[in-house]
Amino acid sequence: MSEQKKFIPFVSPDTNMAEFTVKALLIGLVMAVVLGAANAYLGLKAGMTIAATYPAAVIGMAILKATKGSILEENFARTVGSIGESVAAGAIFTLPAFFVAGIWDPFFTTGHYITSTLILIAGGVLGIMFVALLRRVMVEDVELPFPESVAAAEIHKAGQKTGGNSKFLFGAMIFGAMIKLLGELKFFAVNWEKFIAFSKQTITGTKYAGEGGMMVASPGISPAYMGVGYIIGPKLASLNFSGGVIAWGLLTPMILYFLAPSFDIQAMASAFMSSDPSLSHGDAVDKVWSTSFYTIWRFVVRPIAIGGMLVSAVFTLYRMRKSLIEGIARSISDVKKAASGSEVNTPRNEKDINFSWIVTGIGIVALLTFFITFFIFNTSAVVAFVAATVMIILAFFLAAVSGYLVGIMGSSNNPISGLTLTALVVTALIMVALGVTGNEGVAAVLGVAAIVCVSAAVAGEMLQDLKAGHILGGTPWRMQIGDILGVVLSGVVMFGVLVFLNDGDIAKGLREGYEGGFGSKNLSAPQASLMAILSKGIVGGSMAWPLIIAGMLMGIGFIMMQVKSPMLVCVGMYLPLETTFAIFLGGLVKGIVEYFVEKRKFTESQKVNTENIGILLASGLIAGEALMGLVIAVFAVGNVFLYDLFSLFKNPPVTISIAVLVLIGFVLVWYPIKNSEKST
Repeated sequence: MSEQKKFIPFVSPDTNMAEFTVKALLIGLVMAVVLGAANAYLGLKAGMTIAATYPAAVIGMAILKATKGSILEENFARTVGSIGESVAAGAIFTLPAFFVAGIWDPFFTTGHYITSTLILIAGGVLGIMFVALLRRVMVEDVELPFPESVAAAEIHKAGQKTGGNSKFLFGAMIFGAMIKLLGELKFFAVNWEKFIAFSKQTITGTKYAGEGGMMVASPGISPAYMGVGYIIGPKLASLNFSGGVIAWGLLTPMILYFLAPSFDIQAMASAFMSSDPSLSHGDAVDKVWSTSFYTIWRFVVRPIAIGGMLVSAVFTLYRMRKSLIEGIARSISDVKKAASGSEVNTPRNEKDINFSWIVTGIGIVALLTFFITFFIFNTSAVVAFVAATVMIILAFFLAAVSGYLVGIMGSSNNPISGLTLTALVVTALIMVALGVTGNEGVAAVLGVAAIVCVSAAVAGEMLQDLKAGHILGGTPWRMQIGDILGVVLSGVVMFGVLVFLNDGDIAKGLREGYEGGFGSKNLSAPQASLMAILSKGIVGGSMAWPLIIAGMLMGIGFIMMQVKSPMLVCVGMYLPLETTFAIFLGGLVKGIVEYFVEKRKFTESQKVNTENIGILLASGLIAGEALMGLVIAVFAVGNVFLYDLFSLFKNPPVTISIAVLVLIGFVLVWYPIKNSEKST
């Protein structure tokens, strides 16, 4: 076996180049908040987030090149900027669960803000501390390819020679924001739906009954959803949409068919007309059917989907069992090496945070967990001590596993929800064994799971950025300190983002006649809802077991059929049809791009350029809509609805909606193909 070649970073360790500067830090912190907020919006609505590494790299590079910044400043800004997405992922997967479980109602109080901020900061800092212990061996492991880290490093290297493709990202952000705003101003119908009855209502005795029907809906006119579909591709988008077809085309109509004969349509329609005198009898009957349809989907089909998600998460971890076991074994070995002390005259690009500071940081987080569990969630001292101990152990192993999985397949495919689910179930079972019950027990379980979730998400993203920094020649301890600052700022503002989204949807729901907030059709929050149901079910004994078990059996059926991603199918069942439909269209658009790439026989460099431009456009569409959505939510919280101030149509035409969909698809196909054809 030949001796392994010594690694040489892009920037020599002996080079004295600007890196941890005020402008790079400020750019990174702003990106952490903005990209974190955008991912919170997307995750609550679509149940998935996008990796912020690429957008952060492009934005940071564009700004710093204009101000004559160095490549190490770009690396530092990207590192800080991308960490907000991980904090957002941890927040949306767990914090809304307190609201869904009925523990935090209302969601916003000063106490809830303080508790959430402490949870997010504690989890983020813990993830960084653990990664500082494990960094050296993992980033130097030749068996870990770190695909997204290598791609991010290449973006920075290419930026040294060319102007980059930042124009596509910023242009798509403006485009996505404008479409979201025009939809709010009723320039076009954001979505269209119609209930089609299977037969006319009949008279049974003295009441009018029906035989059910089916809801027909358009895709949501959403640049963000189409961007998600483009990024995940046609195969995964189709799997996600198949879940929507099962939920909306099979289960809900079938259940409605059997329940419909028991409905008193006349009485139900009269009730709607009493609450809203402007409704005609026909409109009231339509509302009876559509409301019944949504009620069945929300309270029957969704729990079935959650059962499937539970089995799918366990199966995902099982399929990764070899990687998980190797990651845990490597973690233990790495800690032993780290504890042995640092080398003398360690090169700049190999220096991590001092080991004593790492141990101190872990200890502070453990004490903070004890404080939250004992003083805020009102458990006993023994339970608080056990919770803190369990949290540290779980957070360490799952942070290590998260980092290892990112090394294999990138942070975009990191199964954070599955890892969090593991932590939640283990914690819940331990709490039950200690005799903990009631809301205090549920809150303690969710609190520990939240810290572990943020820790694992931050650890994976941090390790990905450290690998990119390793390639470029960045200084690890500076990147780690920068990420701590990014975690603190993101933790301070993230709860506010969730509050605006939740309260804004509640206000809009009151205005438009639906039950808004986390768990609604607009803010599905599937992972958080799963966490809430599981924690209440295990600790409080209130789980809807028949529906959950039916969903688990369905998930087992998917596994036996060798469905590629059972989790994605089940998430599709949990989401509104308009969401999965729009994601599916985005996937089809990506398929069209792939068709043209093959037909025109692009070179390898042209294929890479097409992929990069497409991802930047899709990311820009997501970020643009998300940021405009946050602005609209802020107005809604103040009971100000933009369509009251100015609206283009009272009943927006569907034809314009179709034209907008075609325009989004055209942008995602035309620009990547045409600009890549020009490249050599």
